[in-house]
Amino acid sequence: MWAQLSSVRVKEGGADEVGRAMEQLRTFEQPGSGPLRTLVMQDQKDPARMFVLVVFESEEKARAREADPRREEGVRALRASLAGVLEAVPEYTDLEVIAELVP
Repeated sequence: MWAQLSSVRVKEGGADEVGRAMEQLRTFEQPGSGPLRTLVMQDQKDPARMFVLVVFESEEKARAREADPRREEGVRALRASLAGVLEAVPEYTDLEVIAELVP
């Protein structure tokens, strides 16, 4: 498994828009493109700080998904819908999953 964590600061009231945008993502996601789980999280102490963690089957699947031209129009619309609520571009951290604990 492989994961990518993005962090971003949103303007006041922007958290709800980020949540809606993540739901919008479902409309153009390709079946079998690799994501296993997506978590959208908000910092309890700093509500303007948000994180999105996407866990993938593999880095290869994640990179292929990024380059998939079938997603291009949807990604462009997603970015446009978020442009007004983000204080800056998201920062990305690539993560190698070394263990998964499931209760």
